[in-house]
Amino acid sequence: MRKVDFRITGMHCASCATLITNGLQKDPAVKYANVNLTTEKATVEFDESRTSEAKIISIIQSLGYGVEISSLDKYKEEAKRKKKLMDLKKLVIFSLIFAIPAFLMGMVFMWIGIEIPYKNYILFALATPVQFIVGRRIYQSAISALKHKTANMDSLIALGTSAAYFFSVYVTLFAPMQDQYFEAAAILITFVMVGRYLEAVAKGKTSEAIKKLMNLSPKIAIVIKNGKEIKIKVDELIVGDIIIVKPGERIPVDGIIINGESAIDESMLTGESMPVEKKKGDTVIGATINKYGSFKFKATKVGANTTLSQIIKLIEDAQGKKAPIQRFADKISAYFVPVVIAISLIAFSIWYFVIGMPFSFALIIAVSVLVIACPCALGLATPTAIMVGTGMGAEKGILIKGGDALETAHKIKVVVFDKTGTLTKGKPEVTDIISLNKKEKELLEITASIEQHSEHPLAQAIVQKAKDFRINLKKIRSFKAIPGHGVEGIYGKNKIIVGKPEYLKRIRSLTKLEEKISELENNGKTVVVTCMNKKILGIIAIADTPRPDSISAVKVLQQSGIFVYMITGDNKRTANAIAKQLGINHVLAEVLPEDKAKKIKELQKHGKIVAMVGDGINDAPALAQADIGIAIRSGTDVAMETGNIVLMNNSTLDVIKAIKLSKMTLKKIKQNMFWALFYNSMGIPIAAGLLYPVTGWLLSPVIAGGAMALSSVSVVLNTLLMKRYKIK
Repeated sequence: MRKVDFRITGMHCASCATLITNGLQKDPAVKYANVNLTTEKATVEFDESRTSEAKIISIIQSLGYGVEISSLDKYKEEAKRKKKLMDLKKLVIFSLIFAIPAFLMGMVFMWIGIEIPYKNYILFALATPVQFIVGRRIYQSAISALKHKTANMDSLIALGTSAAYFFSVYVTLFAPMQDQYFEAAAILITFVMVGRYLEAVAKGKTSEAIKKLMNLSPKIAIVIKNGKEIKIKVDELIVGDIIIVKPGERIPVDGIIINGESAIDESMLTGESMPVEKKKGDTVIGATINKYGSFKFKATKVGANTTLSQIIKLIEDAQGKKAPIQRFADKISAYFVPVVIAISLIAFSIWYFVIGMPFSFALIIAVSVLVIACPCALGLATPTAIMVGTGMGAEKGILIKGGDALETAHKIKVVVFDKTGTLTKGKPEVTDIISLNKKEKELLEITASIEQHSEHPLAQAIVQKAKDFRINLKKIRSFKAIPGHGVEGIYGKNKIIVGKPEYLKRIRSLTKLEEKISELENNGKTVVVTCMNKKILGIIAIADTPRPDSISAVKVLQQSGIFVYMITGDNKRTANAIAKQLGINHVLAEVLPEDKAKKIKELQKHGKIVAMVGDGINDAPALAQADIGIAIRSGTDVAMETGNIVLMNNSTLDVIKAIKLSKMTLKKIKQNMFWALFYNSMGIPIAAGLLYPVTGWLLSPVIAGGAMALSSVSVVLNTLLMKRYKIK
């Protein structure tokens, strides 16, 4: 199976997207097809042994749409979008040049009593370029839909404006005493094009998050070639290139430092304001900022494989995936257009054949119904909200991988947190130093001096603590590791042993410290004892401590009525100790990685929406099993594959932000859909002349066209109001 993204041009409404989707799915070799109106992309998964990219392109082209394989170069894609926007703007200006005089002559002058000689012929000359040059795209789309025995929004526009235009041609040539509607057809097409231009501008704003990320990457890199420093375009970098980065510069691509050290501002990726110290052997990420010091690094990921490019792809995929609620809109659109055409014909027939009104009167009714019913607003209601929601999340370091995840997140009732690296810091830290002679710093110095020669994580935690206190470690002779028990060595002239309490008991009684050791171990801490010349100096406790944000996150989730579980492979004593510190009442301890998914499945049996939060490595099966998998960035590659949501800031508080963002987005989708459906529901009966017998008021096709265009733009603008909200 092969998955390819295609860039599509010429789509105007949800019906267009549905038409292309259905056309692609008719090919038995196509396993999956998703067409997104807002991003103007189609994602197609197909059996490459039975079909090809060229065949898929021909299917889309046969439906009347432009198509090409989506470029990996985001800058080219953005340039194409801008060119399309400029072409649309030129078409709108061209249309206005003809439509405004037509409106003045056909309506305004008539209202104020000014008569223009040969008015109908002048209007015919003004309306024709608009009808067939500006309206060419509309006709092409409508004819294509008709070929495939379906209808779309352009079918309504084409029918309505053609009826008004050709009736006016008849009047001009054969019945000059009747009213013509040239200006109505011209203004209607102009309104449609203005509406599409404003939609394109507004839709461009919804993807600002992607543009901001694209602009983060530098365009030029300094590379060492044959011993010389040369400047080349970042696009030309290859894996293995040696790149120099100077203070204040952005790092061009991902890589590993081979010489030098510095502090890197990674806030664009993690949201963390403090620079991260980097040295030889550390990884650096493209688009992050080098604060001070020059260094050389070897490129390991370039082009579409860099972390930044993967994030951009992730956001684009998210914006391209349909939320379940979008399927509701798609179903309505599929049936809506044929029903509207039927209502238009019925309304015309009743007014002309049954009630006996003039043909021109019935025609106005039919055209108004066709125009005001266009389901553009309904088609834009969901995808625009998804785009803004995912964009807002990306700006906060919350990468949401699809509309389905964004819609489901607000329903979460159970959150299961992995312990190590998620609720806790993921690395051991010294928590307690207890010296029998009250000299804690001296105890730490002796212990760390011995442990500096050990690679054990607990030993490294003790050494790090000594560094934090700026303690100079002493040289050790005759260092020896005692597997499973501890280490020993000569400190000055003294023999030092550092090890487990059980081991040290063989050498010296620990009566004075047994109660404290027991207390520390009951709190989930690991204890090491330091002995000098068979005399106990004291103990040091080490633990993987809870992250400060985890305590707050658990509290807020519980206050929201969400059940919080902790899952871990640790023993029950350690797990319960950590859970107690965090305020978690539900603990799943001694769970093997392969059994975590089973535990999630058991919780799902109760009918609750379950979220799993983990580091994305050993938690991958559980993340996949959960209704919503939320991955902490520590396991970036796997996380992006498995989790529905990726928290780039490594903060558990962002789980709450993701839920809030979901609630906000869904609320906005429902608002949009309500107004789109309310507008159509109210507009169609009025356009059909329901109020005419009572009020004598009839909806003009021009007003109907303006209202239709305005409804689409208003839905997009309503969605953009989301950006005013702050997610805390």
